[in-house]
Amino acid sequence: MSGPAILVLGATGPSGICVLRELIHHGQPAIAFVRNPAKVPQDLSENPLLDGESSDLHGPSAAVARSSAIISLLGPTSLKVPDSTLYASFYAALFPIMAQHKVRRILAMGTVSATLPQDRFSFLRWAFVTFLRLAGPTAYQTILSITQTFESSAHKDVDWTIFRLFFATGDSDADTWRALREQEDVFAGYIGEPGWTTSIHRAALAK
Repeated sequence: MSGPAILVLGATGPSGICVLRELIHHGQPAIAFVRNPAKVPQDLSENPLLDGESSDLHGPSAAVARSSAIISLLGPTSLKVPDSTLYASFYAALFPIMAQHKVRRILAMGTVSATLPQDRFSFLRWAFVTFLRLAGPTAYQTILSITQTFESSAHKDVDWTIFRLFFATGDSDADTWRALREQEDVFAGYIGEPGWTTSIHRAALAK
Protein backbone atom coordinates (compact mmCIF):
# COMPACT_ATOMS: atom_id res chain seq x y z
CA MET A 1 0.00 0.00 0.00
CA SER A 2 1.36 3.43 -0.94
CA GLY A 3 2.14 6.13 1.60
CA PRO A 4 1.45 9.87 1.77
CA ALA A 5 4.77 11.22 0.49
CA ILE A 6 5.74 12.50 -2.95
CA LEU A 7 8.80 10.69 -4.25
CA VAL A 8 11.27 12.95 -6.08
CA LEU A 9 13.73 11.34 -8.47
CA GLY A 10 16.69 13.44 -9.57
CA ALA A 11 16.30 15.44 -6.38
CA THR A 12 19.89 16.68 -6.13
CA GLY A 13 19.84 18.69 -9.36
CA PRO A 14 18.80 22.37 -9.27
CA SER A 15 15.27 21.63 -10.51
CA GLY A 16 14.88 18.72 -8.10
CA ILE A 17 15.95 20.84 -5.16
CA CYS A 18 13.40 23.50 -6.14
CA VAL A 19 10.72 20.80 -6.26
CA LEU A 20 11.68 19.67 -2.76
CA ARG A 21 11.47 23.26 -1.52
CA GLU A 22 8.02 23.69 -3.07
CA LEU A 23 6.70 20.47 -1.56
CA ILE A 24 7.98 21.42 1.88
CA HIS A 25 6.51 24.91 1.46
CA HIS A 26 3.08 23.31 1.06
CA GLY A 27 3.61 20.96 3.98
CA GLN A 28 3.75 17.94 1.69
CA PRO A 29 5.86 15.01 2.92
CA ALA A 30 8.61 14.29 0.40
CA ILE A 31 11.15 11.57 -0.21
CA ALA A 32 14.33 12.33 -2.14
CA PHE A 33 15.73 9.22 -3.80
CA VAL A 34 19.40 10.10 -4.22
CA ARG A 35 22.75 8.43 -4.71
CA ASN A 36 24.56 10.97 -2.56
CA PRO A 37 22.53 12.46 0.33
CA ALA A 38 25.32 14.99 0.93
CA LYS A 39 24.21 16.83 -2.22
CA VAL A 40 20.89 17.76 -0.63
CA PRO A 41 21.18 21.27 0.90
CA GLN A 42 21.49 21.30 4.66
CA ASP A 43 18.25 23.25 5.11
CA LEU A 44 16.41 20.37 3.42
CA SER A 45 18.22 17.56 5.17
CA GLU A 46 15.36 16.83 7.58
CA ASN A 47 13.48 15.13 4.74
CA PRO A 48 13.67 11.35 4.50
CA LEU A 49 16.54 10.36 2.23
CA LEU A 50 16.96 6.99 0.58
CA ASP A 51 20.44 6.26 -0.71
CA GLY A 52 20.62 4.01 -3.76
CA GLU A 53 21.85 3.58 -7.31
CA SER A 54 19.41 3.88 -10.23
CA SER A 55 20.22 0.29 -11.18
CA ASP A 56 19.32 -1.00 -7.71
CA LEU A 57 15.60 -1.77 -7.66
CA HIS A 58 15.45 -2.49 -3.92
CA GLY A 59 15.87 1.19 -3.07
CA PRO A 60 13.19 2.45 -5.49
CA SER A 61 10.77 -0.24 -4.34
CA ALA A 62 11.09 0.85 -0.73
CA ALA A 63 10.69 4.49 -1.72
CA VAL A 64 7.69 3.89 -3.98
CA ALA A 65 6.00 1.88 -1.22
CA ARG A 66 6.00 5.02 0.96
CA SER A 67 4.75 7.34 -1.79
CA SER A 68 1.46 8.42 -3.32
CA ALA A 69 2.95 9.91 -6.50
CA ILE A 70 6.30 10.44 -8.21
CA ILE A 71 7.97 13.51 -9.69
CA SER A 72 11.02 12.70 -11.79
CA LEU A 73 13.69 15.13 -12.96
CA LEU A 74 15.90 12.36 -14.31
CA GLY A 75 17.67 12.93 -17.61
CA PRO A 76 21.05 13.52 -19.24
CA THR A 77 23.08 16.40 -17.83
CA SER A 78 25.62 16.62 -20.66
CA LEU A 79 25.92 15.91 -24.37
CA LYS A 80 27.96 12.78 -23.72
CA VAL A 81 25.90 9.89 -22.36
CA PRO A 82 27.69 6.53 -22.02
CA ASP A 83 24.47 4.50 -22.20
CA SER A 84 21.50 5.97 -24.03
CA THR A 85 19.16 3.36 -22.53
CA LEU A 86 20.03 4.04 -18.87
CA TYR A 87 17.00 6.14 -17.94
CA ALA A 88 14.61 4.28 -20.20
CA SER A 89 15.63 1.00 -18.57
CA PHE A 90 15.14 2.51 -15.12
CA TYR A 91 11.62 3.68 -15.98
CA ALA A 92 10.75 0.32 -17.56
CA ALA A 93 11.71 -1.35 -14.28
CA LEU A 94 9.91 1.32 -12.23
CA PHE A 95 6.46 0.86 -13.79
CA PRO A 96 5.87 -2.66 -12.38
CA ILE A 97 7.02 -1.42 -8.97
CA MET A 98 4.46 1.38 -9.14
CA ALA A 99 1.75 -1.11 -10.06
CA GLN A 100 2.81 -3.41 -7.23
CA HIS A 101 2.46 -0.64 -4.66
CA LYS A 102 -0.63 0.91 -6.32
CA VAL A 103 1.10 4.21 -7.06
CA ARG A 104 -0.65 5.53 -10.16
CA ARG A 105 0.71 9.03 -10.83
CA ILE A 106 4.10 10.03 -12.22
CA LEU A 107 5.24 13.35 -13.68
CA ALA A 108 8.50 13.02 -15.62
CA MET A 109 10.74 15.63 -17.19
CA GLY A 110 11.34 15.54 -20.93
CA THR A 111 12.60 18.01 -23.51
CA VAL A 112 11.34 19.61 -26.69
CA SER A 113 13.21 16.93 -28.65
CA ALA A 114 10.09 14.82 -28.23
CA THR A 115 7.30 15.92 -30.56
CA LEU A 116 3.52 15.71 -30.62
CA PRO A 117 1.18 16.11 -33.61
CA GLN A 118 -0.35 19.20 -32.00
CA ASP A 119 3.00 21.05 -31.88
CA ARG A 120 3.53 24.06 -34.13
CA PHE A 121 6.72 24.93 -35.95
CA SER A 122 9.33 26.80 -33.92
CA PHE A 123 12.64 27.77 -35.50
CA LEU A 124 14.33 27.90 -32.10
CA ARG A 125 13.17 24.39 -31.29
CA TRP A 126 14.28 23.15 -34.72
CA ALA A 127 17.72 24.73 -34.29
CA PHE A 128 18.10 23.28 -30.79
CA VAL A 129 17.12 19.76 -31.80
CA THR A 130 19.35 19.88 -34.89
CA PHE A 131 22.31 20.95 -32.75
CA LEU A 132 21.58 18.26 -30.18
CA ARG A 133 21.35 15.53 -32.82
CA LEU A 134 24.72 16.56 -34.27
CA ALA A 135 26.66 17.48 -31.12
CA GLY A 136 25.14 15.02 -28.67
CA PRO A 137 23.56 12.10 -30.51
CA THR A 138 23.62 9.83 -27.45
CA ALA A 139 21.94 12.51 -25.32
CA TYR A 140 19.34 12.96 -28.05
CA GLN A 141 18.67 9.22 -28.21
CA THR A 142 18.47 9.09 -24.41
CA ILE A 143 15.72 11.71 -24.39
CA LEU A 144 13.75 9.99 -27.14
CA SER A 145 14.09 6.60 -25.46
CA ILE A 146 12.53 7.97 -22.27
CA THR A 147 9.43 9.11 -24.15
CA GLN A 148 9.22 5.88 -26.12
CA THR A 149 9.44 3.84 -22.92
CA PHE A 150 6.54 5.71 -21.34
CA GLU A 151 4.45 5.28 -24.48
CA SER A 152 5.19 1.58 -24.89
CA SER A 153 5.95 0.18 -21.43
CA ALA A 154 3.97 2.13 -18.86
CA HIS A 155 1.57 -0.14 -16.98
CA LYS A 156 -2.09 0.39 -17.87
CA ASP A 157 -2.76 1.54 -14.31
CA VAL A 158 0.01 4.17 -14.41
CA ASP A 159 -1.21 7.72 -15.07
CA TRP A 160 1.82 9.49 -16.56
CA THR A 161 2.66 12.93 -17.87
CA ILE A 162 5.92 14.02 -19.49
CA PHE A 163 6.43 17.77 -19.16
CA ARG A 164 8.70 19.02 -21.94
CA LEU A 165 11.24 21.75 -21.23
CA PHE A 166 13.47 23.84 -23.47
CA PHE A 167 15.72 25.56 -20.92
CA ALA A 168 15.34 25.79 -17.15
CA THR A 169 17.07 28.71 -15.47
CA GLY A 170 17.67 30.05 -11.96
CA ASP A 171 19.52 28.79 -8.91
CA SER A 172 18.04 26.47 -6.32
CA ASP A 173 19.12 28.20 -3.10
CA ALA A 174 16.34 29.17 -0.74
CA ASP A 175 16.48 32.93 -1.40
CA THR A 176 16.43 32.59 -5.20
CA TRP A 177 13.66 30.00 -5.10
CA ARG A 178 11.57 32.21 -2.83
CA ALA A 179 12.08 35.29 -5.02
CA LEU A 180 11.41 33.63 -8.39
CA ARG A 181 8.52 31.30 -7.62
CA GLU A 182 6.00 34.17 -7.82
CA GLN A 183 7.48 36.03 -10.79
CA GLU A 184 6.43 33.86 -13.71
CA ASP A 185 3.29 32.26 -15.08
CA VAL A 186 3.90 28.71 -16.23
CA PHE A 187 2.75 27.78 -19.73
CA ALA A 188 1.12 24.38 -20.20
CA GLY A 189 0.39 23.37 -23.76
CA TYR A 190 1.99 22.52 -27.07
CA ILE A 191 5.19 23.85 -28.62
CA GLY A 192 4.68 27.04 -30.62
CA GLU A 193 1.28 27.90 -29.17
CA PRO A 194 0.61 31.45 -27.93
CA GLY A 195 2.30 31.82 -24.55
CA TRP A 196 4.94 29.15 -25.20
CA THR A 197 8.43 30.25 -24.20
CA THR A 198 11.90 28.77 -24.52
CA SER A 199 12.82 29.12 -20.85
CA ILE A 200 11.32 28.78 -17.42
CA HIS A 201 12.61 29.53 -13.95
CA ARG A 202 13.15 26.35 -11.97
CA ALA A 203 11.27 27.86 -9.03
CA ALA A 204 8.24 28.55 -11.23
CA LEU A 205 8.44 25.06 -12.70
CA ALA A 206 8.41 23.54 -9.23
CA LYS A 207 5.38 25.58 -8.25
